[in-house]
Amino acid sequence: MKNTSLRSSLQLAVALSATALIASAATQSFDFKDPKGVNNVQFKLDAPLESITGTGTGISGTVSFDGAAPESVTGRIVLDTASLTVGNPLMGEHLRSANWLDVAKYPAIVFEVVKVANVHAKGAQIVGDVTGRLTVKGVTKDVTVPVTFTLLADKLGARLGNEKLKGDLLVLRANFEINRSEYDIMPGQSTDKVDEVIHLSLSIAGAAPRA
Repeated sequence: MKNTSLRSSLQLAVALSATALIASAATQSFDFKDPKGVNNVQFKLDAPLESITGTGTGISGTVSFDGAAPESVTGRIVLDTASLTVGNPLMGEHLRSANWLDVAKYPAIVFEVVKVANVHAKGAQIVGDVTGRLTVKGVTKDVTVPVTFTLLADKLGARLGNEKLKGDLLVLRANFEINRSEYDIMPGQSTDKVDEVIHLSLSIAGAAPRA
């Protein structure tokens, strides 16, 4: 009799816990404007004569994410093109000039989520193929990017070095390629020094503060 009662109590506790988890699961809005300035996108062009690598840190945007329904993710990530830098300052000026990215006319690179497919868990992470509209230098193309989502509960304070801050983090990681000619970035020009293929690596964290 005691065993039956104990078993029933345990089953009830498990059911209540599951109900609480489902009830607490909700869509959160994560802000990717990082006060630490750590968020970045790295790019590489590996041509026969020169290999160019650089970084962009002017990242902003918001992403809505629900850990219980990751396939429903929406949002957009924005990169300030003026924040793009390379090791050689003169090369950086050329990169931002009217001939190349034309930063003065096109101040932002934007990726807007359209849909997510092939979502599955990979340990503590969630992996999915994110299809979105990528706009570079005024040209918009549909691209599909494999993205890793990591939801870190109650880690906002730890990231910013202030344990009094309450909130969650959403970490995004992605590696993909685009062709510069498709975005009207000096198509077919200087290919011996500037490769046609741009390798991109995204490493960013968004914050969802709580009161």
